[in-house]
Amino acid sequence: MRNIYLLLFLAVTLSGWSQKKSPMELLDIFDLEYISDPQVSPDGERIIYVRNFKDIMTDKNLSNLWMVNADGSQNRPLTTGNQRDFAPRWSHDGKKIVFRSNMKDDKTKLYLMWLDTREIHTLLNPPRSASGVSWSHDDKQLAFTMFVPKKSKSIITMPEKPEGASWADAPKYIDEMNYRGDGQGYLKGGNDQIFVISADGGSPRQLTDSEYDHGSPVWSKDGSKLYFSANLHEEHEEEPLNSEIYELTLNDGSVKAITSRKGPDRSPALSPDGKTLAFTGFDDRYQGYQLSQLYTMSAEGGEPRLLTADFDRDIEDIQWAANGKGLYFQYTDRGITKVGHITLDGKVSTLVENLGGMSIGRPYSSGSFSGAEDGTLAYTLGGSEHPADLAVFNGKNTRRITRVNEDLFSYRNLGKVEELTWKSSFDQREVQGWLIYPPDYDPAKKYPLILEIHGGPFASYGPEFTAELQLFAASGYMVLYTNPRGSTSYGEEFGNLIHHDYPNHDYEDLISGVDAVIAKGNVDEEQLFVTGGSGGGVLTAWIVGKTDRFRAAVVAKPVINWYSFVLYADNPAYFSKYWFPSKPWEDPEHYMKRSPLSYVGNVTTPTMLLTGEEDYRTPIAESEQYYAALKLQGVESAMVRIPGASHGIAGKPSQLIAKVAAILAWFDKYKKE
Repeated sequence: MRNIYLLLFLAVTLSGWSQKKSPMELLDIFDLEYISDPQVSPDGERIIYVRNFKDIMTDKNLSNLWMVNADGSQNRPLTTGNQRDFAPRWSHDGKKIVFRSNMKDDKTKLYLMWLDTREIHTLLNPPRSASGVSWSHDDKQLAFTMFVPKKSKSIITMPEKPEGASWADAPKYIDEMNYRGDGQGYLKGGNDQIFVISADGGSPRQLTDSEYDHGSPVWSKDGSKLYFSANLHEEHEEEPLNSEIYELTLNDGSVKAITSRKGPDRSPALSPDGKTLAFTGFDDRYQGYQLSQLYTMSAEGGEPRLLTADFDRDIEDIQWAANGKGLYFQYTDRGITKVGHITLDGKVSTLVENLGGMSIGRPYSSGSFSGAEDGTLAYTLGGSEHPADLAVFNGKNTRRITRVNEDLFSYRNLGKVEELTWKSSFDQREVQGWLIYPPDYDPAKKYPLILEIHGGPFASYGPEFTAELQLFAASGYMVLYTNPRGSTSYGEEFGNLIHHDYPNHDYEDLISGVDAVIAKGNVDEEQLFVTGGSGGGVLTAWIVGKTDRFRAAVVAKPVINWYSFVLYADNPAYFSKYWFPSKPWEDPEHYMKRSPLSYVGNVTTPTMLLTGEEDYRTPIAESEQYYAALKLQGVESAMVRIPGASHGIAGKPSQLIAKVAAILAWFDKYKKE
């Protein structure tokens, strides 16, 4: 009997041990998966989605295609292997898909799959990758865009070198305003052109050949025309947002503008009867933040009709309902991404909420969806407890289909996320944020606090899963992330509170949030830390120039000097025209008073700089300026350079780990035991 009791004791004890969870660790980043780009079949019965994962041996972000019935049954892979399969698109008859993949030789190609046999055919094998692929309504042709290189002309003529001589590379002659792009490096000559190809294969036919980039094409009902968005104006470099909707006739290649408004007209979508075009855009007022609104117009042209004049949120990813009486769209409200439906007389209803979970690092609002002819919606379901999973809405109820991180979270304990609001000390406006508690939180203790600030600055955080901030919490910190003034998803007026005034009073919004958390009674006021990236890096540098309350700061990929940034970043016409009232030399004082560099003389906070060496959005020269200034001031400082990284920093899983490890190392160095 004693042996039986002993066995029972061991069984219960071991069961308790097996169920005990531990906080997240850095290497868990390689185990995180998420769902993206769910595409529901035309009849609403099946969903193909992209399942994203990481490979620890090659340090790559990879993905395969999976297919599942709308009721959740038969969830199986369509493709397998350590490769990137993405952008699946159904044919109208539901028998085939096209998708992009680097499955064979690490070069991205366009593939066609017959779903009854799973046979795969290489549809397009060019030196450049196709994008924006769409099926003609009879499923016989595909339209897409593809980059067509053109050799840049140079006025420099070099003499012939002697036979056998070894000379340096020829000089590079540049005469374009935008000559480099973040994540792309120095741009090669050429443009995105429109092509069509038979669904049976063969050679693609190029339809455009201009010195402008062309957007993703949409087929007319009879297959004789394509609609696309582009900025084909001569002053396209000086007016980067002034795009139109164009009509391209296939038989003669003629192109006609069917909109003429000053401002962006983009993302055309054709109604089921082929008579009406819907698109998004706005009347350009050169504001830093302008709502993306929804318009309809005759496919033949005419005066656009605004549908969302009374809807104070950005309209994204528009898709017609099958009956042609309304459209589905995506929008974000107070940090939460939703799918709505709007009738042609402007009545809006919300269908599903809590899209998200596609930004693994930080908790940015995100999500994607697609709709079927029967009204079924497939979408990415996010939340603070998990990255994006697949969910289905059948018109009445929502069903969660996948739980791709259930294995990892079965033994990892996440920090609890709590929403809170407070009043800004500047003007008593309400500000929203979220507080993450350490996984082993003890209300009897006081904890160090990290204030983490989002970029943009016109963007929004939400109650989304965040590996970075959960790892901070796992290291014993409380973490506050917020949506200060200038954040999107609170309406145009709130977003434009920082128009020509950033950074400034967002400082009070953030510090008031810190004070609100301290008032809860569980934060050690002597152990405050601050960090943020991009626009959050700007505000972090601004904060340490305004106060010495924080024990340490990490300024990630910042702008330090607006004068140099506007002339050195990858889109000077946009930044100088939309973020400032004049060019730098016309009003240098305005640029300098908004530059964190102007407050460097006040800084005493130990500060680390962290930036990708190939960042062309907030170039590393900005960080180098600040680092030199801090050293000249005698401030304890360090600079971390991420080799091969662009503005996102975390293009590879190990780079995300490096970013988190660097921030925690700096904060731990100054944290009191």
